[in-house]
Amino acid sequence: MTSMMPAKRLRCIHSRSCICTNGHLNETTVYLVFRSLNWNPKLLCSIACVCKWFEDLAKRVLWKEFCLSRAPKMVTDLAGVGHSTIDGNWNALGKLMFYCAGCHSTNNGFLSRSIPGHFVDRTRFSQTAGKSFLVPQCRTDTLYVTDPCEHLDQADDGDVGLFRGVFKAFSKSKTRRMLIEKRAQLHPKETCPYCRTKVWSLHQEKMIPKSAFRRLDAYRDQLECFLCLNGHLIGVCTFLPLSDFDSASEGEE
Repeated sequence: MTSMMPAKRLRCIHSRSCICTNGHLNETTVYLVFRSLNWNPKLLCSIACVCKWFEDLAKRVLWKEFCLSRAPKMVTDLAGVGHSTIDGNWNALGKLMFYCAGCHSTNNGFLSRSIPGHFVDRTRFSQTAGKSFLVPQCRTDTLYVTDPCEHLDQADDGDVGLFRGVFKAFSKSKTRRMLIEKRAQLHPKETCPYCRTKVWSLHQEKMIPKSAFRRLDAYRDQLECFLCLNGHLIGVCTFLPLSDFDSASEGEE
């Protein structure tokens, strides 16, 4: 199986040595500065790459505040009223909100070129859309999914859509239980671009329902979803041309 995971990951490559660990910076001061910056995610990533002390503070405090500022209702649902913890940690959820991870070619080979990861200005997560990606036996699970990030002319048959999502309480979900009962195999090489845990292929396990294709207006043989151990969903599809979709819809009625 070829990879659909990102060509570029949010991974630190710089030195972590700095004077911050000697107490020259105060956590309260940093908190107030980033609150005034509206928890700027690009700056959070940049400083965390060069400062281990700051990275630890960001994981404990700053990413949580970023998530609450961008999607308070979703975060309250995912983590509860107390916002004490969340699957995969706050920094993973934060990056899921503002970073499209891109992809290489998929296991069924419908992409004609790799798509690099990139920041996105706005992200809308929808629980209603998430229901479309759950098989009938798992419809009581809660899954938030983004609108597709459209990349034009990236596949032989048309435009590509990249999307991502997150489960509520994935460790207790019916989706996870079904994967375990099916003895689904984790991918031997690929990991989640947001939390670096192993992933399952929902395409391989035949756990992508028809409603997902209809929701995306996608070719039925050109949709792939990966799901990680922390409940992060990463997907890619090729969109049907409007005329083809209309013809397919007429044939289903």
